[in-house]
Amino acid sequence: MDITTTYMGLNLRSPLVASASPLSENIDNIKQMEDAGAGAVVMHSLFEEQLRLERYELHHHLTQGTESYPESLTYFPEPASFRVGPEEYLEHIRKIKESVSIPIFASLNGSSMGGWTSYAKQIQQAGADALELNIYYVPTDLDLTARQIEQTYIDILKAVKTAVTIPVAVKLSPFFTNMGNMAKLLDEAGADAFVLFNRFYQPDINLKTLEVEPNVLLSTAQAMRLPLRWIAILYGRINASLAATSGIHKGEDVVKMLMAGANITMLCSVLLQHGIAHIRIIEQQLREWMKEHEYESVQLMQGSMSQKHCPNPSEFERAQYMRAIQSYKPEWRQIYEASHYFG
Repeated sequence: MDITTTYMGLNLRSPLVASASPLSENIDNIKQMEDAGAGAVVMHSLFEEQLRLERYELHHHLTQGTESYPESLTYFPEPASFRVGPEEYLEHIRKIKESVSIPIFASLNGSSMGGWTSYAKQIQQAGADALELNIYYVPTDLDLTARQIEQTYIDILKAVKTAVTIPVAVKLSPFFTNMGNMAKLLDEAGADAFVLFNRFYQPDINLKTLEVEPNVLLSTAQAMRLPLRWIAILYGRINASLAATSGIHKGEDVVKMLMAGANITMLCSVLLQHGIAHIRIIEQQLREWMKEHEYESVQLMQGSMSQKHCPNPSEFERAQYMRAIQSYKPEWRQIYEASHYFG
């Protein structure tokens, strides 16, 4: 049984990829991921803000005369809050590449144009096999148009692609006026893959302290529905590879994403909950499903349930929506009809 796959032109031994998380900060963890069967590992993200602080020694200069503009300091995290700095990140890549044989994808997280994108070249020189570009951008300026926001993504991608020759994946959010058109534009701009989707940080309010506080929620199975839908729509209509992330917790989830058209499926929350060794369990579940349904390879199932052969995807989406609404029955109604049926 062949579970190998191809992603951004790279041959992976499995479609199970460990996505960016704190787990990758430890080399021993990455070794365990390789031993458990991961096809590749995405490193934890290096943030645009870290590179700005490093390049301009911003913290040192801003702390001089802060009585004049103390509010400016609140926009930047304290350097100590970052576990790994830019130089340490590069050294971490080098050490990982010496320790494992599976592909290692670095991750850059930013939201604006600037010199931080040139750091991608140093990441390539350190030995990363590919780069995941996580454009985490929540526009709060009410005067920004959709087109301006989209152009920011395209400009950042082009700047990074100019700096490197390794493949570049773009991790996107689903919140575009036309997600399909945005994927098409980025595809034309040179994206080698799309990672669908980014899960935006959603803060909570502490009613005791009346402060906004972090509230990181791990994904549930429900989260996979959105990437499943868009991967099925995009498969066969763009050149870039497709990576599914969010809500993938078991072998059947992997099967669904592959059938929709994903090249790889990314695991994060499930590894944080159950441990790195859980990769083996998911792979075994995948193999058992393939054996039971007589699939000899992952390639045979990829895209088999996509919309590639649908003549009018928009009408198909509309029809499925109406079907879902009309077929749903509230729980109280199901109980009523059952009791009525049995007298």
